[in-house]
Amino acid sequence: MANAGKIVSFFSQRPWIYSLVLLLVLVFWIGSGHSGEAEDSLQEEKPAAPLSRVSVETFFAEPVTRSISLYGRTAPDRDATISAEADGRIVSVRVKKGTFVKKGDLLVNIDKADREAQLARAKSLLIVRQKEFNAAKSLKKKGLQGEVAYSLAEANLVDAKATLENLDLALSNTEVRAPFDGIVDSLMVEVGDYLGIGDPIATIVDLNPLIVKADVSEKHISHVNPVYPARIILVDGTEKDGKLRYQSSIASPTTNTFSIELEIANPAQALPAGISAEVDLTLEQKRAVKLNPSMLALDEKGNLGVKTLTGDKVAFVPATVIKAEQDGVWLSGLGEQVVVITKGQGFVRDGDNVIAIRESQAQ
Repeated sequence: MANAGKIVSFFSQRPWIYSLVLLLVLVFWIGSGHSGEAEDSLQEEKPAAPLSRVSVETFFAEPVTRSISLYGRTAPDRDATISAEADGRIVSVRVKKGTFVKKGDLLVNIDKADREAQLARAKSLLIVRQKEFNAAKSLKKKGLQGEVAYSLAEANLVDAKATLENLDLALSNTEVRAPFDGIVDSLMVEVGDYLGIGDPIATIVDLNPLIVKADVSEKHISHVNPVYPARIILVDGTEKDGKLRYQSSIASPTTNTFSIELEIANPAQALPAGISAEVDLTLEQKRAVKLNPSMLALDEKGNLGVKTLTGDKVAFVPATVIKAEQDGVWLSGLGEQVVVITKGQGFVRDGDNVIAIRESQAQ
């Protein structure tokens, strides 16, 4: 009680302290209560942000082909160096360089020498051996001919037949003929030249079909499909449709590319081999939407896509570039129909509510 009396006496002697405490309590009460009400009233009175206006347009998917451009060079379908299969002197040359020949056409004649006489003698000997064999066979059936004599007559007959076939082949080899349709690209002999077996005579190239050889990168080789055609533009501007006939299964160790061969029709064999060509090779066919590059956008993760409209909300849709052209890019992954924000997409984000204006209405 003594302490309480001291406190009361302290404040009674210093009334300004008591007043100061009451003032502080009053200020704290007013500040806490009315400030909260003020903040609430400010929040209620703060106007909502206006919705962004954007222009939109509906786009539809179309079939589009994805292709790559390659550098190629033409080559013959096949070529062969014709060599002598019989020795002798050239007695006639029936073709010239650059001429077209068909399979079986005569190219050159080699001197037959005595091959015809040897063939005639072999034919006569075969007749004799045949009679000897027939007699031995008849005697053997009657039991008048031993097994050894019969076998000897049979062997002589076989030898005579083989000799005749060899001489007949040697005689036919004196006439050198074209193995297939083609053009005589080079001629290495003249009348009077002496040839040994294996000496070259001429080179024939077949240019129908004409082959275009090119290299495909390891990135695209898995998408090459022989079902799709290829467009080939030759150095002189001639355009041809090509068909894939071969693709390598092993990459080049130096370039990491795969070689391919395409064939184009060349019935008159007028298109030459060894010239440059541009190859537009189709890889796949997809349905895609064509947009102006300015409509493309990136999401927060850096994925490429477009900002579309779903109801009144913005929706970012990832897309893949299939083909780029001068007037736009083809994108897959947008479906058969999509409403794209064409103007104002830079000021809105995924999930924002917007006021959409159709391009047709804006015009």
